[in-house]
Amino acid sequence: MTASSPLQASSAQAPRALDDFLARAAARLSQVPPAPYAADSHATLNGDHALGGHGQVNDKPPRPAAVLVAVVARPEPTVLLTLRSTTLSAHAGQIAFPGGRRDPEDKDEVATALREAREEVGLAASLVRPLGFLDGYLSSTHFWIVPVVGLVQPDYALTLNPAEVQEAFEVPLSFLMTPANHQRQSLMRDGVKRQFYAMPYEGRFIWGVTAGLLRNLYERVYA
Repeated sequence: MTASSPLQASSAQAPRALDDFLARAAARLSQVPPAPYAADSHATLNGDHALGGHGQVNDKPPRPAAVLVAVVARPEPTVLLTLRSTTLSAHAGQIAFPGGRRDPEDKDEVATALREAREEVGLAASLVRPLGFLDGYLSSTHFWIVPVVGLVQPDYALTLNPAEVQEAFEVPLSFLMTPANHQRQSLMRDGVKRQFYAMPYEGRFIWGVTAGLLRNLYERVYA
C-alpha cells in the first residue's frame, strides 16, 4: 500500500456503524507498513511476548509474513476469519486471518495478504479495498506479521483450499471491538506460563495471534 491509495469516504447513505468504522480507520490506521523487525526493540513490540511468559529473544531474524484483517462492509460490519487445517505446520487447527509467509515475488505486504487470501479462501483481490496497517506482530512461532486491514465487499464468494482452511466464517465487529470480550488467559507450555488474549464467540475460541491482532485493531481504531 502506498500514500497514493487513500481511504475514500463512505457515502452519506452508508449505515452508521460502517461509516463510523471507516472514519476511524481513515484517521487512525497507518498508511505505511510497520518497520522491519529489530531485535533491540523487542521489548516494545506487539506480539505473543507482550503479555509475558514467552521466553528469551530469538537471535535469528523472524520470517516475514502478512495477514488480511478483512472487515466485511455489511450494515453491521463483520470480520472474516478462517479455521486452519489441522495438518499445517504452524498454528494448526486455530482460528486465523487469511495470510502467510511473504514470497520473494510479492511486491509488498499488501500483495502478500491478498495473494494468501486468494490462495486460502478464494477471495478475489478486486473485492478488497486496503485501508491501512496495524502494528507489526511477532508470533511465538517466530513470524514478523504485518496486518493489512481491508474492506471486503459483502457479495464476495469463497472457494476454500482444504489443505489450508477447514472453514471460513464472520464475527460481528462490534463483538470483537468490545473490551469486555477481550479475556486474558494463560496456559503452561514447556514449563512456562504463557499469557494471551482470547475472545470466545458462539463456541469458537479466538485466541493467540488472531486475538492479539484484534486487540491491536481495537487499540488503534476504537480505544
